[in-house]
Amino acid sequence: MSEEREFLPLDLALMTISDSRTAADDKSGAMLKRLTTEAGHQIHEQCIVRDDIYQIRAAVSRWIADPAVQAVITTGGTGITGRDGTPEAVQPLLDKVIDGFGEMFRVISYELIGTSTMQSRALAGVANGTFVFCLPGSSGACKDAWSKLISHQLDYRTRPCNLVELMPRLLER
Repeated sequence: MSEEREFLPLDLALMTISDSRTAADDKSGAMLKRLTTEAGHQIHEQCIVRDDIYQIRAAVSRWIADPAVQAVITTGGTGITGRDGTPEAVQPLLDKVIDGFGEMFRVISYELIGTSTMQSRALAGVANGTFVFCLPGSSGACKDAWSKLISHQLDYRTRPCNLVELMPRLLER
């Protein structure tokens, strides 16, 4: 972390993907909101969407088309059951996949949950100049992904490099 740089707050959109959670019992969404705002970021919008590929895709598409949203974080639907469709919904929208995110997330998870981490299809990428992170639905996974990976990359002070400093160049052609 570089003290030479000032923190640059980002506008984030948060989505919980679930057929059963409500705002009252959405622990993962609440945790992400708390962690991101404590870090200094602003929440542009937060919602809960059914585990339906087209509903997920519609909401994420709306956010990546909105120039005010700089990053999207989803939680849920990254497993391998029949209803888990977040990667299938989001990946076609991405201009580029950030392969290292999923790889690093699973390395970190392996230390905590062992081989069960192979069931995670956590992913990240960039679409229309907006970063998109798709996390598992557990609050522990959200906390680990935020505190060990995302928070550092969405902080302009992180050295030697971070995702924030790349934002002005994401739409280069």
